Amino acid sequence: MNIIRIFCAITLGVITMETTTQANTTTKTTAAQSIYNIPLKSLMGEKSSLAPYEGKVLLVVNTASECGYTKQYKGLEAIYEEFKSQGLVVVGFPSNDFGGQEPGSAEEIKNFCERKFNVTFPMFEKNPVIGKDQQPLYSYLIANSIVKDPVKWNFEKFLIGRDGKVLNRFVSKIEPESAEIKSAITAALNSK
Repeated sequence: MNIIRIFCAITLGVITMETTTQANTTTKTTAAQSIYNIPLKSLMGEKSSLAPYEGKVLLVVNTASECGYTKQYKGLEAIYEEFKSQGLVVVGFPSNDFGGQEPGSAEEIKNFCERKFNVTFPMFEKNPVIGKDQQPLYSYLIANSIVKDPVKWNFEKFLIGRDGKVLNRFVSKIEPESAEIKSAITAALNSK
């Protein structure tokens, strides 16, 4: 009888621990469901997040300095300047995932963006946007996007509404100043 009680107690203890672990995991998952509390680092390595931009419309872009689409930095800066007073923030996330087209250090990326394209929008730490080391922000973006496919190349764009929800996703070839993106930004900015 004692052996059965001990076995049951051990079994119940394991079940309780698993339940507690699952509950903790659920709590962590729920807490991490906001795009604003995903831990990030600025381009220069300081702890950061998207929390300062809560209530704004975000255009999240994975960038690279040696890509055929690199010239889109100019368009990204232009729409940032055009719409920032209305609540748009363009945020750049350098990544070396595609063709090794972002080999530079944080300082090199910063200097390149500022010197070549006069970039003033916020840039974040270089990290993978695909694969097993994918940064949590990109896991969140893909999981909450209509299209669940991995990012296919540099300069893919995710439009985030004022409520933190993914509204739209644009492939690399769609220029930042295109009518399609400007129309989506305008709609997001006018949405309450």
